[in-house]
Amino acid sequence: MVITLAACPADPGADETEVTTAATLEDSSTDNPSTTTGEGCQSDAECDGHPNGPVCDEADGQCYPECEPGDDDDCYEGPAGTLGLGPCAEGTRTCQPEGTWGPCLNQVLPVDEICDDDIDQDCNGELFGTDKDGDGWSTCEGDCCDDEIVGCVDAHLVNPGAFEVPDNGVDDDCDGMTDEVDPSCDGGLNSNSSTGLHYARAIELCQTTMEDAPLAERSWGVISAQLTLANGDSAPLPVQRSIRQAFGDGIVPSGGESLVVLSSGNAASPGQTSPDFAAFESGQNLGTTVQAPADWVAANGGVFPASCEGLNPTGNTEANDSVMLTLRVRVPTNARSFTTRMFFFSAEYPEWVCSEFNDFFVALIDSGSPENPADKNIAVFDDGQNLWPVGLNILKTAPGLFSVCPSGNVGCQGDLPQEYYECTEGPDLLAGTGFDAFDTGNSCNGAGFPVGGGTGWLEMSGNVEPGEIIDIRFGLWDAGGHLFDAVVLLDNWRWSLDAASPGVSTP
Repeated sequence: MVITLAACPADPGADETEVTTAATLEDSSTDNPSTTTGEGCQSDAECDGHPNGPVCDEADGQCYPECEPGDDDDCYEGPAGTLGLGPCAEGTRTCQPEGTWGPCLNQVLPVDEICDDDIDQDCNGELFGTDKDGDGWSTCEGDCCDDEIVGCVDAHLVNPGAFEVPDNGVDDDCDGMTDEVDPSCDGGLNSNSSTGLHYARAIELCQTTMEDAPLAERSWGVISAQLTLANGDSAPLPVQRSIRQAFGDGIVPSGGESLVVLSSGNAASPGQTSPDFAAFESGQNLGTTVQAPADWVAANGGVFPASCEGLNPTGNTEANDSVMLTLRVRVPTNARSFTTRMFFFSAEYPEWVCSEFNDFFVALIDSGSPENPADKNIAVFDDGQNLWPVGLNILKTAPGLFSVCPSGNVGCQGDLPQEYYECTEGPDLLAGTGFDAFDTGNSCNGAGFPVGGGTGWLEMSGNVEPGEIIDIRFGLWDAGGHLFDAVVLLDNWRWSLDAASPGVSTP
């Protein structure tokens, strides 16, 4: 006997069509994007290019699509915090057939500010543009190089507050010109001017500005300049300051057409007028005595700092026949230091070396830079251990800096034994200065020996913070008496991008 078996539906009520359909759905489940090939994923990177989609569900190790094809969603690709400010607005994106989002269409993103149209194009909540390089200026405020991403190099150093750096091919100060040479401003100045700003111009500080200038006008420059005694009060005698085109027979400005002359006697060489020349030896008693700058004295323990090794500091802090030029200056936003030239003369050479009658010259800078001497004086020589102030006695502590003089014995009237000193440059530059007189008495080297000497041109450097306002005081006085006068010449101020070693050195 033969028994025949026939298949029948699991559900007696189901027909053949339903069974076939169910089988078809089950078989096609491998095409559903929510399933995987059986390999578990751990990150989206493992789903990149996967047929099921680019998003990994780490919980079940499956790859899924980003979105359902055909769905729409809001989108915005601008920087955080800009959506809804100014014209910035969302766009729309559509899910593509492969389950990934298409491009964000019709969004409005930030762009560079268009100035003076009352629209906040860069969507920062302001109508004046974004200062992208953090230097204080936006493009709407005159910054011609505000974004290094679009090709500017060192963008934070380029703005209307900067100084023009020679030969770098950049319009540093955004005035539309590149590497232009600052025009001379020290020609035609009256020799006996009492106007402080004329003395700033004579050392090539030509540009002026205001203390509280609006940003559009906030350039670097001299804010104020004044001539006083060493304590900052009262004016010096008119004979103590002058602006000259030369000093003596062979000394000419090291920059521009003029130089500044400050003196504890008369600021003139023989033959010059307004003011007239008066002999530096034995010199003039001008009759003024004030205290030396109080902050400098306090920083040195209430005394004048030692200026000769082996001598104690002096407690007599009076400044006799003093003169001081004080400049208040806004620093360029790209400057870290400055230099200026100085030439110091003293009629106390050679007799009074290392005595209480040392003439002092100081350059005191008030700046936020921590890289200046603690007592603010940059008219010093740093020997690596001590800072020695500029004056006659610097010839003992800084060989080669007091170099313009006749060689011979020095210090025969001083507090240390006299000794021979070699003047490396000789006395030629003293010709016609008044510091080339001959001693009529019996001094260190006998009657007829030339007396008086100087440093030659030195370079004096100080440090600054970019964009700050500084005060610098150039002061000169006789110490211990009123006679045997001193002179200092100042010229050729220059800014630098780099920090400097503060103090004086040979150029």
